[in-house]
Amino acid sequence: MSAPEPPQASQGITRGRALLAGVTIFALGGLGYWGFQAAGFEGFSAGIAAQALLVLIVLGWTGSYLFRVVTGNMTYMEQRRRYRSAYDAATEDELQKQFEALSPAEQERLLRQLGQLEDTAEL
Repeated sequence: MSAPEPPQASQGITRGRALLAGVTIFALGGLGYWGFQAAGFEGFSAGIAAQALLVLIVLGWTGSYLFRVVTGNMTYMEQRRRYRSAYDAATEDELQKQFEALSPAEQERLLRQLGQLEDTAEL
């Protein structure tokens, strides 16, 4: 009996994606600084406002991650659940096919060995 094919893995965080996220946050800081300056903030105040906005974004991001950790909705855990479910279904189907290939007498003997049928013959 061969193992079933694992479900397609989702695109998790790779080094490239982590680097891209860091560069994006850095760029958002610069855009925020220029945006706050365009909105009328002075240089120092624009920097503080942009930094405060980035801190709030990072705290929200971290909070959502911690929430997923606590609730168990992590990517790895979801992949593991899906794989286990697919494996169990494929194994169950394969066992059912093998059971159905047995003769009725062999099926009955196997069910008795497993305790699924009681011996009705009295000694």
